[in-house]
Amino acid sequence: MGILAYMQRVGRSLMVPVAVLPAAAILLGIGYWINNVEWGANSIAATFLIKSGGAIIDNMPILFAIGVAYGMSKDKDGAAALAGLVGFLIITTLLSPKSVALFHGIDIDKVEGWEKLIPKAYEKINNQFIGILVGIIAAELYNRFNSIELHKTLAFFSGKRFVPIVVSIVMLFVSVIFYFVWPFVFDGLTTFGKHIQSLGSVGAGIYGFLNRLLIPVGLHHALNSVFWFDVAGINDIGKFLHPDVSIPSGEAIVGVTGRYQAGFFPIMMFGLPGAALAMYHTAKKGNKDKTASIMLAASFAAFFTGITEPLEFAFMFVAPVLYVIHAILTGISLFIAATMQWICGFGFSAGLIDMLLQSGNPLAVHWYMLILQGLVFFVVYYVVFRFIIVKFNLKTPGREDEDSAAQSSTNEADKPAQTAADTTALAEQYLAIVGGKENLTNIDSCITRLRLSVKDSDLVDEAAAKALGAMAVIKLGKTGVQIVVGQQAEKIADQMKKLV
Repeated sequence: MGILAYMQRVGRSLMVPVAVLPAAAILLGIGYWINNVEWGANSIAATFLIKSGGAIIDNMPILFAIGVAYGMSKDKDGAAALAGLVGFLIITTLLSPKSVALFHGIDIDKVEGWEKLIPKAYEKINNQFIGILVGIIAAELYNRFNSIELHKTLAFFSGKRFVPIVVSIVMLFVSVIFYFVWPFVFDGLTTFGKHIQSLGSVGAGIYGFLNRLLIPVGLHHALNSVFWFDVAGINDIGKFLHPDVSIPSGEAIVGVTGRYQAGFFPIMMFGLPGAALAMYHTAKKGNKDKTASIMLAASFAAFFTGITEPLEFAFMFVAPVLYVIHAILTGISLFIAATMQWICGFGFSAGLIDMLLQSGNPLAVHWYMLILQGLVFFVVYYVVFRFIIVKFNLKTPGREDEDSAAQSSTNEADKPAQTAADTTALAEQYLAIVGGKENLTNIDSCITRLRLSVKDSDLVDEAAAKALGAMAVIKLGKTGVQIVVGQQAEKIADQMKKLV
C-alpha cells in the first residue's frame, strides 16, 4: 500500500473518535443555554449536562486510541478497540510523571517539588497524538495476529484473544523508546503549535486554506487533529467546548479560542450555497431542473449540518480553478473572523445546528456577526463563481457537453431502477466497477465516500462509477481509491463487505 493510501486510511479512522464530538457538543451546548454563569453552577440541570459533555472532551485521547484501532482494523472488530485501550493505558502509565520520577530514582514522597525535576513533556503524555499512534500500532498488530493459532496447551489464547497480549508486550518496548524520544517529539510539536499561534489571524487563514486543499485526498482530518485537538498544544475544539476548565486555567482566551473554527461558518452556511446558486444559474436551460435538485439538497446539508463534500465534489474535479478559489476564500474567511474576534465553535461541523448549540458558550463572542460575514461571502461566492464559469466556459453541473448531458440524463432516468431501496443491488454494481472482490483488499467508508484498498486501481471503471451516480472517483496511487457516493456511503460499504 502506498504512503498516500495509508495516510488516507489513518485520516478516515480519525472520523471514528471525532464522531463522538456531537454528543459532547449537544450536552455542553444545552447546558450553557440553560445557564452559563459560573459554568452552570447556578443550575443543577446545567451542571449535570456540562459535566456530562465534559467527560467526553476530557477523555478524547483515550477515545482516539480506541477509535483509531477500531477504524484501522481490517474487519472493525471490538478486539482491536480493546487492544487500543490496553496499549494506551500501558504507555500513559509508564510515562506518567510519577512513573518517570521513579525511573529517575526520585522518591516522590520525600522530595518536595519533584515535578520540576521531570521534563514537562511527560505531563502531556495523555494526548491525542499518543492516542493516534497507539491506535495505529494496535490495529496493525490486530491485522497481523487476529487469526494466529497457538499450541493446543495455549489454544484459549489463540486468535483475537492473543492480540491484547501481544499489544501489551509491544507497548513495553514502545514505552522504552518514547521514554527517550517523547521529549524531543513533544518539543517539536509544541514549537510548531507556537509558531502557528504566533501568526495569529494569519495562521488561522493558512490553516483554513490548507484544510480545503487536502479535502480531495481525505487528509484534512490529519491536519485538523493538529489544530482542533491537543496534538501540538492548540486543542481549539477541546478548549472551546470545555470553558468551565479552560478559562479558569488560562488555557482559553475569550476572543481567541475558537479562531480555527469560526471562519468555517460563513463558508459552509453561506459561501458554498452561493456557489451552488451560481452553478444553477449558469446551467444550460434543459438541465436547470436536474441541477436545481442537486444543488438544493447539497446546499441544505451544508447550511444546516456543515457537510459540504456533496457541493465541493460537484466542481472539485470538473473545475479545479474554482476549488482553488474556494480554498483561498476559506482562508480569508478564517482570517477575517479571527481578526475581528467573531468566534463560534462546533462539535461536528460549522452548520446552523452547531452555531445555535454553541451560541450560549462563554467563549462564543459576537457569533452573530458570522451570519453577516456569511451573507457577504454568499454574494462573493456567487459573483466570483458565476463570472469564472461563464468567462472560461467551465463544465460545472448542468453545463456538460451535449453527449455527456444526454448520457447523464439517461442515467438519471435509469437510476430508480438501479437503486430504488435496494442498497444490495447498488453495492453489487459498485463491486463490479472496482474490479470485483478479487481486486479488493479493504472496504471502508466515511460520511460521503467509499474508501477502498485495491490491488490495482487501474481496474476501477471511473466512467461507470459516475454513470451509477458517483460524484467523483479519486485514485490514490496504485492501491487506494475513494468513490464519492453521498451520505449512503456507509450503507453501500456494509453491503459490499457482506458480498465480499
